[in-house]
Amino acid sequence: MENSNQIYNAYLESSGVSIDSRSIKKGSLFFALKGPNFDGNQFAKDALKKGASYVVVDDANSLEINDKFFLVEDSLNALQNLALHHRKQLKIPIIAITGSNGKTTTKELIREVLSKKFLVHSTHGNMNNHIGVPITLLQISKNHEVAIIEMGANHQKEIEKLCSIAQPNWGYITNFGKAHLEGFGSEEGVIIGKSELYEYLGKNKGKILVNKDDLIQVEKTKKYTRSFFGSKSECDIKIEYLESKNGLSVGFKKHEFKSPIHGNYNFANIAAALSFGILFEVDLKKIQKAIASYDSKNNRSEKIIINKTPFILDAYNANPTSMGVALDSFCYKYSTNNLVILGDMFELGKQTFTEHENILNKCLSLGITKIFTIGSNFMSTKVKNEKIEKFTNIEQFIVSFEKSKVHFESVLIKGSRSMKLEKLMPFFKSL
Repeated sequence: MENSNQIYNAYLESSGVSIDSRSIKKGSLFFALKGPNFDGNQFAKDALKKGASYVVVDDANSLEINDKFFLVEDSLNALQNLALHHRKQLKIPIIAITGSNGKTTTKELIREVLSKKFLVHSTHGNMNNHIGVPITLLQISKNHEVAIIEMGANHQKEIEKLCSIAQPNWGYITNFGKAHLEGFGSEEGVIIGKSELYEYLGKNKGKILVNKDDLIQVEKTKKYTRSFFGSKSECDIKIEYLESKNGLSVGFKKHEFKSPIHGNYNFANIAAALSFGILFEVDLKKIQKAIASYDSKNNRSEKIIINKTPFILDAYNANPTSMGVALDSFCYKYSTNNLVILGDMFELGKQTFTEHENILNKCLSLGITKIFTIGSNFMSTKVKNEKIEKFTNIEQFIVSFEKSKVHFESVLIKGSRSMKLEKLMPFFKSL
Protein backbone atom coordinates (compact mmCIF):
# COMPACT_ATOMS: atom_id res chain seq x y z
CA MET A 1 0.00 0.00 0.00
CA GLU A 2 1.33 3.40 -0.98
CA ASN A 3 2.29 5.67 1.94
CA SER A 4 1.15 2.83 4.20
CA ASN A 5 2.85 3.94 7.40
CA GLN A 6 1.87 7.58 6.96
CA ILE A 7 -1.75 6.75 6.21
CA TYR A 8 -1.99 4.35 9.15
CA ASN A 9 -0.49 6.95 11.49
CA ALA A 10 -2.97 9.51 10.14
CA TYR A 11 -5.78 7.02 10.77
CA LEU A 12 -4.63 6.38 14.35
CA GLU A 13 -4.61 10.11 15.02
CA SER A 14 -7.97 10.67 13.30
CA SER A 15 -11.51 10.68 14.67
CA GLY A 16 -12.41 7.99 12.15
CA VAL A 17 -12.69 7.26 8.44
CA SER A 18 -15.13 9.03 6.13
CA ILE A 19 -16.12 8.57 2.48
CA ASP A 20 -18.84 11.26 2.38
CA SER A 21 -17.78 14.91 2.44
CA ARG A 22 -21.33 15.91 3.40
CA SER A 23 -21.03 14.30 6.84
CA ILE A 24 -17.41 14.93 7.75
CA LYS A 25 -16.48 14.76 11.43
CA LYS A 26 -13.74 17.03 12.65
CA GLY A 27 -10.38 15.27 12.51
CA SER A 28 -11.53 12.45 10.22
CA LEU A 29 -9.53 10.76 7.46
CA PHE A 30 -11.37 11.19 4.15
CA PHE A 31 -11.06 8.66 1.32
CA ALA A 32 -12.00 9.97 -2.14
CA LEU A 33 -13.81 7.01 -3.68
CA LYS A 34 -15.26 6.83 -7.17
CA GLY A 35 -18.65 5.52 -8.23
CA PRO A 36 -20.74 5.35 -11.41
CA ASN A 37 -22.10 8.86 -10.85
CA PHE A 38 -19.53 10.58 -8.65
CA ASP A 39 -15.82 11.15 -8.12
CA GLY A 40 -14.76 11.70 -4.53
CA ASN A 41 -11.60 13.48 -5.68
CA GLN A 42 -13.79 16.45 -6.54
CA PHE A 43 -14.84 16.77 -2.91
CA ALA A 44 -11.42 16.37 -1.27
CA LYS A 45 -10.81 20.09 -0.76
CA ASP A 46 -14.32 20.48 0.63
CA ALA A 47 -13.64 17.66 3.08
CA LEU A 48 -10.59 19.51 4.41
CA LYS A 49 -12.56 22.73 4.75
CA LYS A 50 -15.19 20.88 6.77
CA GLY A 51 -12.62 19.56 9.24
CA ALA A 52 -11.00 16.45 7.81
CA SER A 53 -7.44 16.08 9.06
CA TYR A 54 -6.21 14.34 5.88
CA VAL A 55 -7.61 13.15 2.57
CA VAL A 56 -6.62 10.15 0.45
CA VAL A 57 -6.99 10.80 -3.30
CA ASP A 58 -6.10 8.97 -6.50
CA ASP A 59 -6.36 11.85 -9.00
CA ALA A 60 -3.89 14.72 -8.80
CA ASN A 61 -5.02 16.51 -11.96
CA SER A 62 -7.38 19.00 -10.35
CA LEU A 63 -5.76 19.22 -6.91
CA GLU A 64 -2.93 21.06 -5.27
CA ILE A 65 -1.21 18.27 -3.42
CA ASN A 66 0.14 19.31 -0.03
CA ASP A 67 0.90 17.73 3.31
CA LYS A 68 -2.82 17.15 3.95
CA PHE A 69 -3.15 14.91 0.89
CA PHE A 70 -2.07 11.33 0.37
CA LEU A 71 -1.87 10.54 -3.33
CA VAL A 72 -2.38 6.82 -4.03
CA GLU A 73 -2.91 4.72 -7.13
CA ASP A 74 -6.44 3.68 -6.12
CA SER A 75 -8.35 5.11 -3.15
CA LEU A 76 -10.56 2.04 -2.69
CA ASN A 77 -7.55 -0.28 -2.61
CA ALA A 78 -5.90 2.07 -0.13
CA LEU A 79 -8.99 1.90 2.11
CA GLN A 80 -9.08 -1.89 1.94
CA ASN A 81 -5.35 -2.20 2.58
CA LEU A 82 -5.61 0.14 5.55
CA ALA A 83 -8.43 -1.99 6.97
CA LEU A 84 -6.38 -5.16 6.47
CA HIS A 85 -3.35 -3.61 8.17
CA HIS A 86 -5.54 -2.55 11.10
CA ARG A 87 -7.09 -6.01 11.29
CA LYS A 88 -3.64 -7.54 11.66
CA GLN A 89 -3.04 -5.42 14.75
CA LEU A 90 -6.20 -6.72 16.41
CA LYS A 91 -5.97 -9.78 18.65
CA ILE A 92 -9.70 -10.32 19.08
CA PRO A 93 -12.09 -12.92 17.66
CA ILE A 94 -13.89 -11.74 14.55
CA ILE A 95 -17.11 -13.50 13.60
CA ALA A 96 -18.15 -13.32 9.93
CA ILE A 97 -21.84 -13.68 9.07
CA THR A 98 -23.17 -14.24 5.56
CA GLY A 99 -26.09 -16.02 3.88
CA SER A 100 -28.98 -15.35 1.54
CA ASN A 101 -31.50 -14.31 4.21
CA GLY A 102 -31.45 -13.27 7.84
CA LYS A 103 -27.87 -11.92 8.00
CA THR A 104 -28.70 -8.64 9.70
CA THR A 105 -31.20 -10.07 12.18
CA THR A 106 -28.74 -12.82 13.13
CA LYS A 107 -25.86 -10.35 13.46
CA GLU A 108 -27.89 -8.11 15.74
CA LEU A 109 -29.07 -11.02 17.89
CA ILE A 110 -25.48 -12.25 18.29
CA ARG A 111 -24.37 -8.74 19.18
CA GLU A 112 -27.05 -8.49 21.88
CA VAL A 113 -25.99 -11.83 23.37
CA LEU A 114 -22.21 -11.31 23.32
CA SER A 115 -22.56 -7.73 24.60
CA LYS A 116 -23.70 -9.20 27.91
CA LYS A 117 -20.08 -10.25 28.49
CA PHE A 118 -17.86 -8.41 26.00
CA LEU A 119 -17.39 -4.99 24.45
CA VAL A 120 -18.63 -5.81 20.96
CA HIS A 121 -18.38 -3.95 17.67
CA SER A 122 -20.57 -4.99 14.75
CA THR A 123 -21.55 -3.90 11.27
CA HIS A 124 -23.86 -0.89 11.29
CA GLY A 125 -26.93 -1.23 9.09
CA ASN A 126 -26.09 -2.97 5.84
CA MET A 127 -22.46 -1.84 5.54
CA ASN A 128 -21.55 -5.31 4.35
CA ASN A 129 -19.82 -4.87 0.97
CA HIS A 130 -16.32 -4.11 -0.34
CA ILE A 131 -16.56 -0.59 1.11
CA GLY A 132 -18.66 -1.24 4.20
CA VAL A 133 -16.55 -4.10 5.56
CA PRO A 134 -13.28 -2.08 5.54
CA ILE A 135 -15.04 0.85 7.22
CA THR A 136 -16.49 -1.50 9.85
CA LEU A 137 -13.03 -2.91 10.58
CA LEU A 138 -11.60 0.59 10.93
CA GLN A 139 -14.25 1.37 13.55
CA ILE A 140 -12.84 -1.33 15.84
CA SER A 141 -10.87 0.22 18.69
CA LYS A 142 -8.24 -1.25 20.96
CA ASN A 143 -10.92 -1.59 23.65
CA HIS A 144 -13.22 -3.89 21.70
CA GLU A 145 -13.12 -7.56 22.66
CA VAL A 146 -15.20 -9.14 19.86
CA ALA A 147 -16.29 -8.00 16.40
CA ILE A 148 -19.13 -9.27 14.22
CA ILE A 149 -18.76 -8.56 10.52
CA GLU A 150 -21.71 -8.99 8.17
CA MET A 151 -20.72 -9.90 4.60
CA GLY A 152 -23.00 -9.48 1.61
CA ALA A 153 -22.35 -10.59 -1.94
CA ASN A 154 -24.06 -10.69 -5.32
CA HIS A 155 -21.41 -12.59 -7.27
CA GLN A 156 -18.73 -15.21 -6.69
CA LYS A 157 -15.31 -14.29 -5.28
CA GLU A 158 -16.82 -11.39 -3.32
CA ILE A 159 -16.97 -13.22 0.01
CA GLU A 160 -13.44 -14.47 -0.68
CA LYS A 161 -12.28 -10.87 -1.07
CA LEU A 162 -14.06 -9.71 2.09
CA CYS A 163 -12.55 -12.58 4.07
CA SER A 164 -9.06 -11.65 2.85
CA ILE A 165 -9.62 -8.19 4.36
CA ALA A 166 -11.48 -9.06 7.58
CA GLN A 167 -9.60 -12.32 8.27
CA PRO A 168 -12.35 -13.83 10.46
CA ASN A 169 -11.63 -16.69 12.80
CA TRP A 170 -15.29 -17.63 13.31
CA GLY A 171 -18.01 -17.93 10.69
CA TYR A 172 -21.70 -18.66 10.27
CA ILE A 173 -23.83 -18.88 7.10
CA THR A 174 -27.52 -18.36 7.80
CA ASN A 175 -28.77 -20.24 4.71
CA PHE A 176 -28.47 -20.62 0.95
CA GLY A 177 -31.36 -19.24 -1.08
CA LYS A 178 -32.47 -17.74 -4.36
CA ALA A 179 -30.90 -14.31 -3.89
CA HIS A 180 -28.88 -12.28 -6.42
CA LEU A 181 -29.39 -14.96 -9.06
CA GLU A 182 -28.47 -12.44 -11.76
CA GLY A 183 -24.94 -12.20 -10.38
CA PHE A 184 -24.51 -15.75 -9.09
CA GLY A 185 -26.14 -17.35 -12.12
CA SER A 186 -28.07 -20.02 -10.24
CA GLU A 187 -28.87 -21.32 -6.77
CA GLU A 188 -25.81 -23.55 -7.02
CA GLY A 189 -23.81 -20.41 -7.80
CA VAL A 190 -25.14 -18.88 -4.59
CA ILE A 191 -23.98 -21.91 -2.60
CA ILE A 192 -20.50 -21.75 -4.16
CA GLY A 193 -20.22 -18.01 -3.54
CA LYS A 194 -21.37 -18.03 0.08
CA SER A 195 -19.25 -21.11 0.85
CA GLU A 196 -16.14 -19.05 0.18
CA LEU A 197 -16.43 -18.18 3.88
CA TYR A 198 -16.10 -21.86 4.76
CA GLU A 199 -13.11 -22.22 2.45
CA TYR A 200 -11.33 -19.28 4.04
CA LEU A 201 -11.95 -20.54 7.58
CA GLY A 202 -10.88 -24.05 6.60
CA LYS A 203 -7.57 -22.83 5.17
CA ASN A 204 -6.88 -20.57 8.13
CA LYS A 205 -7.82 -22.88 11.02
CA GLY A 206 -10.99 -20.97 11.76
CA LYS A 207 -14.11 -22.29 13.48
CA ILE A 208 -17.55 -22.67 11.93
CA LEU A 209 -21.00 -22.76 13.51
CA VAL A 210 -23.38 -24.95 11.52
CA ASN A 211 -27.12 -25.49 11.69
CA LYS A 212 -27.30 -29.29 11.59
CA ASP A 213 -30.93 -29.16 10.47
CA ASP A 214 -29.66 -27.67 7.19
CA LEU A 215 -28.28 -30.66 5.28
CA ILE A 216 -26.54 -28.54 2.63
CA GLN A 217 -24.61 -26.69 5.34
CA VAL A 218 -23.62 -29.99 6.93
CA GLU A 219 -22.33 -31.29 3.60
CA LYS A 220 -20.41 -28.11 2.76
CA THR A 221 -18.55 -28.09 6.09
CA LYS A 222 -17.66 -31.76 6.47
CA LYS A 223 -13.93 -31.09 5.89
CA TYR A 224 -13.71 -28.30 8.48
CA THR A 225 -13.66 -27.68 12.24
CA ARG A 226 -17.27 -27.02 13.21
CA SER A 227 -19.76 -26.84 16.04
CA PHE A 228 -23.34 -27.99 15.48
CA PHE A 229 -26.58 -26.58 16.79
CA GLY A 230 -30.05 -27.83 15.91
CA SER A 231 -32.92 -30.07 16.89
CA LYS A 232 -31.05 -33.33 16.26
CA SER A 233 -29.83 -35.30 19.28
CA GLU A 234 -26.23 -35.52 18.06
CA CYS A 235 -25.76 -31.74 18.04
CA ASP A 236 -23.18 -30.03 20.25
CA ILE A 237 -25.90 -27.56 21.21
CA LYS A 238 -29.31 -29.27 21.08
CA ILE A 239 -32.10 -26.77 20.57
CA GLU A 240 -35.82 -27.25 21.04
CA TYR A 241 -38.05 -24.99 18.93
CA LEU A 242 -41.15 -23.96 20.85
CA GLU A 243 -44.36 -22.16 19.97
CA SER A 244 -44.96 -18.83 21.67
CA LYS A 245 -48.09 -16.70 21.64
CA ASN A 246 -46.29 -13.37 21.46
CA GLY A 247 -43.18 -14.30 19.47
CA LEU A 248 -40.79 -17.21 19.27
CA SER A 249 -39.19 -19.34 21.92
CA VAL A 250 -36.33 -21.84 21.92
CA GLY A 251 -35.25 -24.28 24.56
CA PHE A 252 -31.81 -25.45 25.68
CA LYS A 253 -31.13 -27.71 28.69
CA LYS A 254 -34.44 -26.93 30.41
CA HIS A 255 -33.93 -23.19 29.89
CA GLU A 256 -36.38 -21.26 27.73
CA PHE A 257 -35.27 -18.31 25.63
CA LYS A 258 -38.20 -16.11 24.64
CA SER A 259 -38.00 -13.64 21.80
CA PRO A 260 -40.51 -10.95 20.74
CA ILE A 261 -39.65 -11.44 17.05
CA HIS A 262 -41.93 -13.62 14.97
CA GLY A 263 -41.86 -15.70 11.80
CA ASN A 264 -40.70 -19.28 12.23
CA TYR A 265 -37.86 -18.56 9.76
CA ASN A 266 -36.29 -16.67 12.69
CA PHE A 267 -35.99 -19.80 14.85
CA ALA A 268 -32.55 -20.58 13.39
CA ASN A 269 -31.43 -16.95 13.78
CA ILE A 270 -32.27 -17.01 17.50
CA ALA A 271 -30.67 -20.43 17.91
CA ALA A 272 -27.46 -19.23 16.25
CA ALA A 273 -27.24 -16.29 18.65
CA LEU A 274 -27.87 -18.58 21.61
CA SER A 275 -25.18 -20.94 20.30
CA PHE A 276 -22.56 -18.19 19.99
CA GLY A 277 -23.42 -17.14 23.53
CA ILE A 278 -22.79 -20.68 24.75
CA LEU A 279 -19.58 -21.04 22.73
CA PHE A 280 -18.31 -17.74 24.13
CA GLU A 281 -19.37 -18.77 27.66
CA VAL A 282 -21.97 -16.07 28.29
CA ASP A 283 -24.14 -16.76 31.34
CA LEU A 284 -27.41 -18.41 30.27
CA LYS A 285 -29.57 -15.96 32.24
CA LYS A 286 -27.85 -13.09 30.48
CA ILE A 287 -28.46 -14.77 27.13
CA GLN A 288 -32.14 -15.01 28.05
CA LYS A 289 -32.26 -11.27 28.76
CA ALA A 290 -30.41 -10.44 25.55
CA ILE A 291 -32.72 -12.49 23.32
CA ALA A 292 -35.80 -11.13 25.07
CA SER A 293 -34.63 -7.54 24.59
CA TYR A 294 -34.10 -7.66 20.82
CA ASP A 295 -37.03 -6.82 18.58
CA SER A 296 -36.71 -6.40 14.81
CA LYS A 297 -37.10 -2.90 13.39
CA ASN A 298 -36.30 -1.04 10.17
CA ASN A 299 -39.00 -2.79 8.11
CA ARG A 300 -37.58 -6.24 8.93
CA SER A 301 -40.46 -8.52 9.89
CA GLU A 302 -41.99 -5.80 12.06
CA LYS A 303 -45.32 -6.56 13.64
CA ILE A 304 -47.44 -3.43 13.72
CA ILE A 305 -50.97 -3.36 15.15
CA ILE A 306 -53.37 -0.95 13.41
CA ASN A 307 -56.93 -0.85 14.73
CA LYS A 308 -56.39 -4.26 16.35
CA THR A 309 -55.25 -5.74 13.01
CA PRO A 310 -51.74 -7.27 12.81
CA PHE A 311 -49.59 -5.99 9.93
CA ILE A 312 -46.35 -7.84 9.20
CA LEU A 313 -44.09 -5.29 7.51
CA ASP A 314 -41.16 -7.02 5.84
CA ALA A 315 -40.14 -4.41 3.28
CA TYR A 316 -36.40 -4.34 3.88
CA ASN A 317 -35.60 -6.82 1.12
CA ALA A 318 -36.99 -9.76 -0.80
CA ASN A 319 -35.94 -12.71 -2.93
CA PRO A 320 -37.81 -15.89 -3.87
CA THR A 321 -36.57 -17.79 -0.82
CA SER A 322 -37.33 -15.10 1.76
CA MET A 323 -40.67 -14.37 0.07
CA GLY A 324 -41.60 -18.05 0.26
CA VAL A 325 -40.76 -18.52 3.93
CA ALA A 326 -42.47 -15.25 4.83
CA LEU A 327 -45.66 -16.44 3.15
CA ASP A 328 -45.47 -19.84 4.85
CA SER A 329 -44.96 -18.30 8.27
CA PHE A 330 -47.69 -15.70 7.78
CA CYS A 331 -50.25 -18.25 6.65
CA TYR A 332 -49.33 -20.62 9.47
CA LYS A 333 -50.15 -17.96 12.05
CA TYR A 334 -52.89 -16.05 10.22
CA SER A 335 -54.95 -18.47 8.17
CA THR A 336 -58.30 -16.71 7.71
CA ASN A 337 -59.23 -13.44 5.99
CA ASN A 338 -55.53 -12.86 5.32
CA LEU A 339 -54.28 -10.32 2.84
CA VAL A 340 -50.82 -10.06 1.24
CA ILE A 341 -49.26 -7.12 -0.58
CA LEU A 342 -46.18 -8.21 -2.51
CA GLY A 343 -43.65 -5.96 -4.23
CA ASP A 344 -41.28 -6.87 -7.04
CA MET A 345 -38.08 -8.85 -6.48
CA PHE A 346 -34.89 -7.85 -8.29
CA GLU A 347 -31.48 -9.17 -9.41
CA LEU A 348 -33.02 -12.44 -10.59
CA GLY A 349 -31.76 -12.24 -14.18
CA LYS A 350 -33.32 -14.73 -16.59
CA GLN A 351 -35.37 -16.26 -13.77
CA THR A 352 -37.25 -13.03 -12.99
CA PHE A 353 -40.50 -13.98 -14.75
CA THR A 354 -40.50 -17.60 -13.51
CA GLU A 355 -39.81 -16.72 -9.88
CA HIS A 356 -42.57 -14.09 -9.76
CA GLU A 357 -45.01 -16.60 -11.27
CA ASN A 358 -43.90 -19.20 -8.71
CA ILE A 359 -44.68 -16.80 -5.86
CA LEU A 360 -48.19 -16.12 -7.15
CA ASN A 361 -48.86 -19.84 -7.55
CA LYS A 362 -47.59 -20.39 -4.02
CA CYS A 363 -50.00 -17.74 -2.72
CA LEU A 364 -52.89 -19.53 -4.39
CA SER A 365 -51.80 -22.92 -3.06
CA LEU A 366 -51.68 -21.49 0.47
CA GLY A 367 -55.27 -20.33 0.14
CA ILE A 368 -54.56 -16.68 0.85
CA THR A 369 -57.80 -14.69 0.82
CA LYS A 370 -56.60 -11.69 -1.20
CA ILE A 371 -53.35 -11.09 -3.09
CA PHE A 372 -52.18 -7.66 -4.24
CA THR A 373 -48.96 -7.16 -6.19
CA ILE A 374 -47.08 -3.95 -6.89
CA GLY A 375 -44.46 -3.55 -9.62
CA SER A 376 -43.85 -4.29 -13.28
CA ASN A 377 -42.32 -7.73 -12.65
CA PHE A 378 -45.46 -9.08 -11.01
CA MET A 379 -47.56 -7.15 -13.54
CA SER A 380 -45.95 -9.09 -16.41
CA THR A 381 -46.88 -12.49 -14.96
CA LYS A 382 -49.63 -14.51 -16.62
CA VAL A 383 -51.10 -16.02 -13.45
CA LYS A 384 -54.72 -14.90 -13.22
CA ASN A 385 -57.24 -15.49 -10.46
CA GLU A 386 -60.08 -13.56 -8.87
CA LYS A 387 -58.01 -13.37 -5.69
CA ILE A 388 -55.16 -11.53 -7.46
CA GLU A 389 -55.01 -7.82 -8.29
CA LYS A 390 -51.89 -6.34 -9.88
CA PHE A 391 -50.71 -2.73 -9.80
CA THR A 392 -47.77 -0.94 -11.38
CA ASN A 393 -47.06 1.28 -8.38
CA ILE A 394 -48.10 2.12 -4.82
CA GLU A 395 -50.23 5.07 -5.89
CA GLN A 396 -52.41 2.90 -8.14
CA PHE A 397 -52.86 0.38 -5.35
CA ILE A 398 -53.95 3.06 -2.85
CA VAL A 399 -56.50 4.59 -5.23
CA SER A 400 -58.02 1.18 -5.93
CA PHE A 401 -57.96 -0.04 -2.31
CA GLU A 402 -59.72 3.08 -1.04
CA LYS A 403 -62.64 2.30 -3.33
CA SER A 404 -62.81 -1.37 -2.43
CA LYS A 405 -64.49 -3.01 0.51
CA VAL A 406 -61.93 -5.70 1.25
CA HIS A 407 -62.41 -7.37 4.63
CA PHE A 408 -59.18 -8.51 6.25
CA GLU A 409 -57.97 -9.64 9.66
CA SER A 410 -54.22 -9.74 8.96
CA VAL A 411 -51.79 -8.29 6.40
CA LEU A 412 -48.34 -9.25 5.13
CA ILE A 413 -46.39 -6.57 3.26
CA LYS A 414 -43.27 -7.97 1.59
CA GLY A 415 -41.04 -6.60 -1.17
CA SER A 416 -37.56 -5.53 -2.22
CA ARG A 417 -35.99 -2.45 -0.66
CA SER A 418 -36.34 -0.27 -3.75
CA MET A 419 -40.12 -0.83 -3.78
CA LYS A 420 -40.36 1.11 -0.48
CA LEU A 421 -43.55 -0.64 0.57
CA GLU A 422 -43.27 0.88 4.05
CA LYS A 423 -44.91 3.92 2.42
CA LEU A 424 -48.17 1.99 2.69
CA MET A 425 -48.24 2.20 6.47
CA PRO A 426 -49.47 5.83 6.76
CA PHE A 427 -52.26 4.93 4.32
CA PHE A 428 -53.46 1.97 6.38
CA LYS A 429 -53.24 4.00 9.57
CA SER A 430 -55.49 6.60 7.99
CA LEU A 431 -58.28 4.14 7.14
